[in-house]
Amino acid sequence: MFNEYKKGNIKLLDKYILKQVIEMFIMGVLVFTSIIFASDTFMTLIKQIAKYGIPFKIAFILVILTLPSIFVMTIPMGVLLSTVMVLNKLSLNSELTVMRACGIGFNRIAKPVFAFSVVMCLASFFINETVVPVMTKQAKDLTLWAFCQKNIPEGKRDFTFQEINDDRTLKRLFYVEFCENKQFRNVTVLDMSKPDAIHVLQAQSGGSSPEGWIFNNGIVYTIADKGKILNSTYFGKTVAQFGVNLKKELKRNVANEHNFVQLCSFIAHNKSLDYRQDLIIDLFDKLALPLTTVVLVLIGVPLAITPPRVRYNRGFLFSILIIFAYYLIRALSLSFGEAGDLNPFLAAFLPNIILTIVGTYLYYRKVFTIT
Repeated sequence: MFNEYKKGNIKLLDKYILKQVIEMFIMGVLVFTSIIFASDTFMTLIKQIAKYGIPFKIAFILVILTLPSIFVMTIPMGVLLSTVMVLNKLSLNSELTVMRACGIGFNRIAKPVFAFSVVMCLASFFINETVVPVMTKQAKDLTLWAFCQKNIPEGKRDFTFQEINDDRTLKRLFYVEFCENKQFRNVTVLDMSKPDAIHVLQAQSGGSSPEGWIFNNGIVYTIADKGKILNSTYFGKTVAQFGVNLKKELKRNVANEHNFVQLCSFIAHNKSLDYRQDLIIDLFDKLALPLTTVVLVLIGVPLAITPPRVRYNRGFLFSILIIFAYYLIRALSLSFGEAGDLNPFLAAFLPNIILTIVGTYLYYRKVFTIT
């Protein structure tokens, strides 16, 4: 009878702790997501509008599509915050002391917290493997579509626009007789990007693409600075680079467009890529980042135990310091990995390895040697 009563109380205790952890976790994820959105993601929104010429509505939709990838980053933060805040509060209210007096060890008290971290680890991995690739692919397609519509005033005649150097001097001047069905007709480009010569391109038709402008059936004149025509070249089709090469910028999203298995296959079939090392690091990071949820809890649990002389909640401060330390180590290890100075596996897992060693030491010292 006593054992059944005790088991019932243990289950009640798990619910009591989990309820507080989940409430604090939701708040933590919302707070950290808002911070990242207001800093990094919002700046990306401004960059897309200013640099790429993407309309505000399109840029805002692109930001929304990046939210799942932000959640993958903020889930470990939210779990850590909820763990430290809740256990620190229980310690300050002497509830942990009462539980231990009833024969419930701290290792048992922390069990539902670790169980919750494992569930969130799996949830983070699931989101990163299923939702993030789909959203990233849609964001890329939408970006390419918006970029291709840039500078295409449908139905307009005799219009020009310029490309300016950083010193505000003219780099290129574009003249289009008229635009029909998103195609330019009778295009002339005056290219003054090189100081020793001027290039004049004339084409029957053309259009915008992520790689640049595609011109069909035309001729390119190379004129010296004194006005002499040096040579002329006829072409059937050519691509002229101007502005931002968006495809080069979007290569960074290759890893996010694939799940773990797809990325393995992509790397195996593209051995000559100049950024293959980065993709291998991203591959291992697909495993390392979700596991961070459990690692941060391992180091957060012992730090949540407040000494008797401390009468204030240190949970939030500890959470911020641990998160800062983790992402500092992560940034350094990824940088060394991308530079080729660190093995790709170590580059992705080094932060977890370091925090696991520190967390195991602190956990053993606090939980198993506490008196």
